[in-house]
Amino acid sequence: MNEQTEPHSPKKYRVGVEAALEVMGGKWKPLIIYHLIDGAKRTSELRRLMPDITQKMLTAQLRALEKDDIIIRNAYNEIPPRVDYELTPYGKSLKPALDLLCYWGEEHLDKVHGDKSKVLEDF
Repeated sequence: MNEQTEPHSPKKYRVGVEAALEVMGGKWKPLIIYHLIDGAKRTSELRRLMPDITQKMLTAQLRALEKDDIIIRNAYNEIPPRVDYELTPYGKSLKPALDLLCYWGEEHLDKVHGDKSKVLEDF
């Protein structure tokens, strides 16, 4: 007797923000995307820009973003091997959302601290 399997039904969402947060939510993914807005970066550059992230976490987040077509991994046939990451056109479409989050975050820091420059580092 052949047992038929039902096709996997897609996950249901109540609002679009759920889907957005599933792809780019958490502490590190938005920061990775933000740092790639200006162009491709090597893993070491991303680690320098985000010194609190572990290598293991960075690798996991990069893989997840690549799986969701937000970033692309470029491997160059050189010695020593070189790899960098850049946003896909789909990933670049997140820029307006990140710009608004940055603006809101800076306004929030002004509200809470009186002056965002007291707590916002330049890099």
